[in-house]
Amino acid sequence: MISIPAQQTPRHLFILLLFCIFCFPSISRGIDLASFEQKVTEYTVKNGWTFILVERPVAPVFAFMTAVNVGSAQEDAGRTGLAHMFEHMAFKGTPRLGTRNYKEEKKALEELERAYLAHQEARLGSPSDAERLKHLWDVYKSKQRAAAMFVKKNEFSDVVEREGGVAVNAFTSADVTGYFYALPANKIELFCYLESERFLHPVFREFYEERDVVMEERRMRTESRPVGRLIEQFVATAFTAHPYHHPVIGHASDIQSYTMTDAETFFETYYVPSNMVTAIVGDIHPETLIPLLETYFGRIPGGPKPPPLRTVEPPSIAEKVVRIQDPSQPFYLEGYHKPAATHPDQPVFDAIDDILTNGRTSRFYRSLVRDKQIVVDAGAYGAYPGEKYPHLWVAYAVPARGVSNETVQHAIREELDRLKTEDVTDEELAKFRTRAKASLIYSLKSNLGLAMKLTDYHTLFGDWRELFRYIQRFDGVTKADIRRIARQTFIAPNRVVAQIETRTASATPMPTAPQEGP
Repeated sequence: MISIPAQQTPRHLFILLLFCIFCFPSISRGIDLASFEQKVTEYTVKNGWTFILVERPVAPVFAFMTAVNVGSAQEDAGRTGLAHMFEHMAFKGTPRLGTRNYKEEKKALEELERAYLAHQEARLGSPSDAERLKHLWDVYKSKQRAAAMFVKKNEFSDVVEREGGVAVNAFTSADVTGYFYALPANKIELFCYLESERFLHPVFREFYEERDVVMEERRMRTESRPVGRLIEQFVATAFTAHPYHHPVIGHASDIQSYTMTDAETFFETYYVPSNMVTAIVGDIHPETLIPLLETYFGRIPGGPKPPPLRTVEPPSIAEKVVRIQDPSQPFYLEGYHKPAATHPDQPVFDAIDDILTNGRTSRFYRSLVRDKQIVVDAGAYGAYPGEKYPHLWVAYAVPARGVSNETVQHAIREELDRLKTEDVTDEELAKFRTRAKASLIYSLKSNLGLAMKLTDYHTLFGDWRELFRYIQRFDGVTKADIRRIARQTFIAPNRVVAQIETRTASATPMPTAPQEGP
């Protein structure tokens, strides 16, 4: 399957990729909520931070996942990319980790921010005064060098790995920001200290250096990749009102303009305990762990949850088409607006995904790849760019040599129309139910996979138990449901199309992002 530059990594794919890291025996041979609940302790610290503790003493290790209920959808215009930027900052340390002398470093950081804000004010307000701009830029760079002298690079991650931690990482999506790693069971108090410390008082050291790293990340993932540029235009076109149109990594001008002060305000607004949930799975003992949670995480001040998002994407009333001319191979995308993943019809969309795209027996593969031989790859994303709010069901294909996007488009729509007019077979529906249950249960075999699923469902539905209830809904999907959803969804006014049309390099100048400087 081709790798589409994603606003987020889809839930099921992300967990399956991580499965090989922490593979332990399955939590159940006949998975059910009643038996699983006996192994779970749900505890909320006095400040509002929720913990889901799962005893699984198979090996002397544990893994955790912290989900913060914030993503690019919560960002304001002009400050896109801040959720992703803070994910980077969460690894920069604290007043106790990552510094050679925090008292002096704090002064240096304050001077650095004043210098940068002065330069930015002049750059945005009076860019014609080149001499003043250069002076302010030079002052800022000197303050940056001074602050860098106090930094002990990567100390947070180094401590975790030195104590036996693995898979130290994080991700940002349109809906959520997640942090995770695993440690030996006897390091549970170290975990409590480290994780609470970095959210108690994160230090925004190396902020502007890291902002440059993010900018380079954007160039590599989006601006230097034809499909990346196409995806960004596709999403921006699909959502006219809802902030799902924000790229998770941020717009180039926003990355080059948001400040340490902006990031601190973002953190204070969204990183409140009541907006966070952590699942800890493995060889743990809730009776001794809960006091540690209160001791360490209880230090973090509580606060109200951030206000809910107000903007709702209006119903789509016209087909939208994006065409990019590029000297790369053709590429075709077709998306349809659909409800949020919490909608009762979500399992029906799961069935459609499976029947169309799951493996060599899927309809897309048999028709487009094997029989007609018009594409080299085809698939679908059932929730893009997020899933918390109404989003897109997306089909994609890479045309074979000499095959036009129009030919691929016609073949994809033939398959979508079949779902409207013909019942899927009993075999297809049975395979969907079996594979869906097996895939979900398989992902729960690892401590980390289970922790991620629990926080995912708790954040999305407000209750981790929905994970088990969701499995049961697969049996309720009928042939009539699939016809109904196909007829409601796969219609022209609800459609967004994006495609790369191959053109010679000389005829297609490459746009470049503006650079910040004096």
